[in-house]
Amino acid sequence: MPERNIDFGKFGARGVRGFEAVARQLDALAGFVATPITQSRGLLARLHYLTRSDRARQAAREAGLTVTDRTLKAWLDGRRSPSRRNLQAIETAYRTVRRHNVARYLTARLNREGRGTRVEFHPLNQSQVTRPHQRVVSFRTLNVRRWDRIVEAWANDDSDALDDAWINDATVDLGSEWGQYEYVTNIGFAA
Repeated sequence: MPERNIDFGKFGARGVRGFEAVARQLDALAGFVATPITQSRGLLARLHYLTRSDRARQAAREAGLTVTDRTLKAWLDGRRSPSRRNLQAIETAYRTVRRHNVARYLTARLNREGRGTRVEFHPLNQSQVTRPHQRVVSFRTLNVRRWDRIVEAWANDDSDALDDAWINDATVDLGSEWGQYEYVTNIGFAA
């Protein structure tokens, strides 16, 4: 695509890819458990979420948590503690299952029956770029109406699909300047 940044940061600009900022914002909207998994409360909250029904257990298995029911019960009762590798598997399964569970709700919430959601593009940080190399990039807002592919790619944790969906379904609507917002300091939307 034209205007894709090939050598971002060469002159000192700082920022993150737009789709990464959107993923962070969607993660915040998903409402993950705030307590770290290394604490008993955080571990139990995640395990209860993953074992509250047969459907949840099946989704956890599909997401990579492949321990026996006996082991899960021992963890829930506090008789045993998961290993570091199992803690990572629990966290990954929890985030995957939670994303899939809230994806339909977030899509409806962000699409708002075709009205869309206003998105704020905070431009990249050019404070370390010398004056002749600085671009004129300003704060922009845009009403994004198509969130289906964006939320689906986020729920599947597919960075390439999320980048493609974010560029094609949202950023290109900024007009001829869309390439200047491939990297940003933040993307904000209130839904």
